[in-house]
Amino acid sequence: MSRKIPRTSKDKRLPIATIEWENGKVKIIDQTKLPHKLVRIYCPDVKTLREAISSLKVRGAPALGIAGAFGVVLGIQNSSTTDFPTFARELEEVIDYLGSSRPTAVNLFWALRRMRDCAEKNKDREIPQVKRALEEEALQIMEEDRIRSRQMAKKGASLLKDGDRILTHCNAGALATADYGTALGVIYRAKEEGKKVTVYADETRPLLQGARLTTWELLQGGVEVTLICDNMAGDLMQRGKIDKVLVGADRVAANGDVANKIGTYTLAVLAKENEIPFYVVCPISSIDLQILSGNMIPIEERDSREVTHFARKRVAPNGVKVYNPAFDITPAHYITAIITERQIFRPPYKEILGELKK
Repeated sequence: MSRKIPRTSKDKRLPIATIEWENGKVKIIDQTKLPHKLVRIYCPDVKTLREAISSLKVRGAPALGIAGAFGVVLGIQNSSTTDFPTFARELEEVIDYLGSSRPTAVNLFWALRRMRDCAEKNKDREIPQVKRALEEEALQIMEEDRIRSRQMAKKGASLLKDGDRILTHCNAGALATADYGTALGVIYRAKEEGKKVTVYADETRPLLQGARLTTWELLQGGVEVTLICDNMAGDLMQRGKIDKVLVGADRVAANGDVANKIGTYTLAVLAKENEIPFYVVCPISSIDLQILSGNMIPIEERDSREVTHFARKRVAPNGVKVYNPAFDITPAHYITAIITERQIFRPPYKEILGELKK
């Protein structure tokens, strides 16, 4: 079974479909090939999809949630069991397998829990019907992300002024979601509203998501963008050339601490020192109320070769030790506001985010 959920928004959509469900397979843009080649690949089974997640062919917290949901569908589609208890055990194995791919982005685990809950709600139905319900749930997760992107963009754009110069880090746009993006979605919306905004994009070492992905994506969207090395951000701020900082988030703790791509904390400290607003843009699904503070968030450490090699060529001496965390933690007191699809949260975050429990 394969179908497309009707698009609910009449807004102009970007010509970038990061992740799709087509003929029982997951179709993604292979982001490791950008910006030189726009290559779309198919993941016909859960093993292929998990490898795509681990190798960053698909990335970005919301997109990982969608990929995880479809990964569940792929993982159980060939199950031949006829009783739900056995099916539930097989489902749990698939969920554990996918959950082990990347530990920090909470949207992945949020989507996997949602798929588990969907199966449980349908446990009295025949197994083929449970499988169809899971596919429908995954499609719904993707469509909801499209809607949330637009809602976040609209709220965030209200904070931007004509002429603003925005600094961003990593990639938090259409390539990281099902449609419009988080931080970059705010910029797209502001542009559609007639505001002239320009962007400075950090290269985002070591994997250069800013250089490879964000600049490519913004150019596709007709947004003026200037690429800088990560260590140039402070100089720009000091010279008065940055008006606001916009970033995404991979996980937000209950107290407002944010885990995002390594280097985000540095920008937040610099922004605070230079009295520049620092905004985090993310869906409610990225807020993990079970995590009380940022020091409880698991941080993924990646292969040392990402640091010792550049463009597949070794640039560091053999035997050098490498520290390569994929994310860092930005304490809540550095964050001006957290923009979500529901509302714009401002300090004190502990009290405000606690409202989500109600």
